[in-house]
Amino acid sequence: MSHPSPANGGSRHRTVALAAAAGTTIEWYDFFIYALCTGLVFSKLYFDGLGDDSLIISFATIGISFFFRPVGAALAGHLGDRVGRRAMLIATLLLMGVSTTLIGLVPTSDSIGLAAPILLVLLRILQGLSAGGEWGGAALISVEHAPTDQRGRFGAYPQLGAPLGLLLANGVLALITALTTDDQFLSWGWRIPFLLSVVLVGAGFVIRRKVDESPVYKELKESGSHTRMPLAVLFKSHWPLVVAGALLFAANNAVGYMTTGGYVQSYSVNSLDMDKTTILLCVMVAAVGWLASTMAGGIWSDRIGRIRVYQVGFVIQLIWMFPFFALLNTANPGLITLGLVLYSIGLGLTYGPQSALFSEMFPTAVRYSGAALSYAIGAVLGGAFAPMIAEALESSTGTVYSVGVYLTGITVVGLAVTFFLKERKGVPLGHTAPTDLGGPPTAAQSAAARIPSEETSA
Repeated sequence: MSHPSPANGGSRHRTVALAAAAGTTIEWYDFFIYALCTGLVFSKLYFDGLGDDSLIISFATIGISFFFRPVGAALAGHLGDRVGRRAMLIATLLLMGVSTTLIGLVPTSDSIGLAAPILLVLLRILQGLSAGGEWGGAALISVEHAPTDQRGRFGAYPQLGAPLGLLLANGVLALITALTTDDQFLSWGWRIPFLLSVVLVGAGFVIRRKVDESPVYKELKESGSHTRMPLAVLFKSHWPLVVAGALLFAANNAVGYMTTGGYVQSYSVNSLDMDKTTILLCVMVAAVGWLASTMAGGIWSDRIGRIRVYQVGFVIQLIWMFPFFALLNTANPGLITLGLVLYSIGLGLTYGPQSALFSEMFPTAVRYSGAALSYAIGAVLGGAFAPMIAEALESSTGTVYSVGVYLTGITVVGLAVTFFLKERKGVPLGHTAPTDLGGPPTAAQSAAARIPSEETSA
């Protein structure tokens, strides 16, 4: 059997990584557009009959979709471990695109009454199912294609989808709010970003169809070692890893959802009387910082290890938590942007290495199920109701610093988990992972990890 040249191998790795990043960007654009419009639009057009509770209930609809992420993760994980990663990449992308486009067509409660919020929530649930299955496939196909010593770098590409999606979502909304009056935005302008999803998903579909199946999964299928019941095996032998991964991501996700979940935007507009376009532009600048720190976190983890990068990131989150809210309260766009950018450093360092870490935690036969479920459950614990909890805390205590206390607590949990995980950087993905929390590489695994890969990047 012939092997591709290093140059061809590097080109293929980049193609796969860019396809994963393009797909996750589109997925997260769709997901974030809903979150951003929750405080700015949906509380007024779909939940206005609830009075003072309309904003909190609107944020709760973000959380409802998160409970369907584990369902999507279980379905996509089972199929991804049974029939392959590539098919799930395409299926989850199409599901997200269709549901997002339909949200842009749902009439308001003034037109169809109670059916309006019900339809909105049902479509949001479909978004949750898609998001639950999407990340695992994108992460695995990037990491399993990558050279052993660059899994952090190539695994960071699907992670870029979140900051790129946030940047794109905020940019589109900022442009529309700048070109429309408040009445025009509420009447029809907000629908444009949802309808644009048709174009984006079409482009993503074309890109992802060009991606080959993961070589690690191909090897598994050829050897006949895949399992018919990956979820049963996962929870029988590897459930501590699922719990650890979920808690780790929850600490990142809760902090991230203060910006991506729409809370900062809503607080700035509704409590600080800031202009919508201004705060959206502030978040766009922060998304660039998040993008850079996410990529840096993935690359750095190839040098010093995934766990150490996570620990640095969580410590930065803790140090900057309350200064960030102090700058937010100034209502000064420059200071808020500074706060958000510095906030994004810790966020990126605890997000960039995630694809590589989660892929290395689980054996190939249950890797999709394990990674996807850890991610989805962590999203429920950390992000599901983070914006709603923040809104409720700020309303009941009268101070936004109570939100900082909440986020500090969940960050401490994430930091604590890192001390129970063992570094597995460099362990070949074709080997079966131990059933404890990571475990150190065996002598044979360490020796195999030192063998140069057949395909290295250019």
